[in-house]
Amino acid sequence: MAFSIDARSLRYFLAVAEEGNFTRAAARVGIAQPALSAQIRRMEAQLGAPLLVRTTRRVELTPAGRLLAEEGPAALAAWDRLLARVRATAAGESGAMRIVFSASMGSDTAPALLAALERELPGFRLSGHPLPTPLITPEVASGSADAGITRSAQPIDGTRRFLLRVERRGVQLAADHPLTAHAELDLVAAARFPIMQHPRADNPAHYDEVRKLFAGLDPEFVEPVIAFDMSRGLISSGAAIAIVGESGVRAQPAGLRWIPLRDPGIELRTYLVLPRNSAPVSQQIRAVARELALERGWLVGAEPR
Repeated sequence: MAFSIDARSLRYFLAVAEEGNFTRAAARVGIAQPALSAQIRRMEAQLGAPLLVRTTRRVELTPAGRLLAEEGPAALAAWDRLLARVRATAAGESGAMRIVFSASMGSDTAPALLAALERELPGFRLSGHPLPTPLITPEVASGSADAGITRSAQPIDGTRRFLLRVERRGVQLAADHPLTAHAELDLVAAARFPIMQHPRADNPAHYDEVRKLFAGLDPEFVEPVIAFDMSRGLISSGAAIAIVGESGVRAQPAGLRWIPLRDPGIELRTYLVLPRNSAPVSQQIRAVARELALERGWLVGAEPR
């Protein structure tokens, strides 16, 4: 047999059970006492069991009524939570949120944004996943990820990119390298030494960007044997230097130094990649990212491209 007892009826019953009096319970829930009595009788008829024993002075619970009074509040709380989750999901304020990012973002930018999203959007089940850079924008375009964080992002159909961070480029080198005698460097000085660069397939746009920086200087480029070698073996040994952003200093192994490049217009840009749709979750991610960039000073003096 199907019952049609709703949450409002259960609230009415619990008010009577707690007050032990129909008049006080009616005043508490804001309806007339006869209407409340009629509602409880309908519940009893639907259940096929008495819930209350009515006396001239007080209302007492039957065994069935005691069970409902004990279990009812938890059922109501669960119902309220479910409704809240449904409303939040409809408004784009809850559910799973998957953020993908380049491995090079893992030391500073990505953790900072993930922490901000977790703090500002607590209704979401947040997860962050490092991916090869060429896969990040396609993951967002396909809907497999809600957002991506990457450098030198190339927009593709179904996505939009927003500037998230602009930082100085510099030279990462061994602490005993000859160039450490300088407080700042330029590209001409850097080009005199072998420069470590990952294969083009790892990040075609960034690869081409670095090659363009050194156009006409003809430095020697050296590819590492291990992609994203966290020990930076080629650099530590002095066999090569690397051109990296200032944020990379956070994960810099001991024995290395970072010296800024003073050449104009060579800043390193990081982008937030979002689906082209205007779904609430995309708007919320962008709002949090924008606030974080403002708070951290990531875009001071930057001009969008």
